[in-house]
Amino acid sequence: MSYLALGLVIFSALMHPVWNFLVKRGLNHSIFIWLSVISSGIFFMPLGLTLYSQYPVSLSGWLYITGTILLHALYFSLLGRSYSKANLSFVYPIVRGSGAALVPILGVMIFGELVSTGAVFGILAIIIGIYTIYLWGRVSYIFHNPVGMLNDPGNISAILTGITIAAYTLWDKAGVTQVMPLLYMYFMFLGTGLLLSPYVIFRHGFQAILGELKIHKLPIFAVGLLMCFSYGLVLSALQLSKVSYIAPVREVGIVIGVLLGSLYLKEPYTTGRITGSLLIVLGVVLISVSP
Repeated sequence: MSYLALGLVIFSALMHPVWNFLVKRGLNHSIFIWLSVISSGIFFMPLGLTLYSQYPVSLSGWLYITGTILLHALYFSLLGRSYSKANLSFVYPIVRGSGAALVPILGVMIFGELVSTGAVFGILAIIIGIYTIYLWGRVSYIFHNPVGMLNDPGNISAILTGITIAAYTLWDKAGVTQVMPLLYMYFMFLGTGLLLSPYVIFRHGFQAILGELKIHKLPIFAVGLLMCFSYGLVLSALQLSKVSYIAPVREVGIVIGVLLGSLYLKEPYTTGRITGSLLIVLGVVLISVSP
């Protein structure tokens, strides 16, 4: 994996848990996320218009843009629901772990990517680390009541969010070959915000929206900026390296997410979370030195 692609993904990974942490602190997570997405579309409109005038989009490009808008609308909706049902340090590993497990497999199957032996061990270390964070202390419960896990709304929403991440990551890998990455990202945020607007407005009402904006105006704008910078770096990295490597390396952000949940939201930081975090870091190192 090239050092440039690695650097882009790690910078993105550091931003990602920060904006998730800010979302978790909101009153209404669905409204908070929607306002952040809308703010991204408004703030970066001059850049989007400038790029559009210089990089015209083909018909196939619009197809990919439409697809990523639909997938991200589903992703943001599920993510907001996940955080309304469970803790940051509980949801974040499941959400990111599901995608990390699926993307390398599908990347090989769909794009025919060749993954080195060292990278395979690195991917496995990251996946095992993620699920060590989640499963530590829950093994006995899951063994005796496996169906109970699927009855938990927080679990279900987090797993579905992870599957959606895998879907849009693979879709966007192909999409950035058709559309300039930053322009692709801009249309994704603008379209997703507009698509979610009727649902959020009619479900929650203007009073709740104005209340969220009044209390968390600065964090909402901060999340909008972090979302754009974070995913813009990932889209650029997807042009430089294999999606089978990019998706797992992004999960180094889980370590930051767990720390934020423990330090600022007073969520427990157990031995399992320490062990899992070390495995994730080991996996990133193995992938970084793989061709």
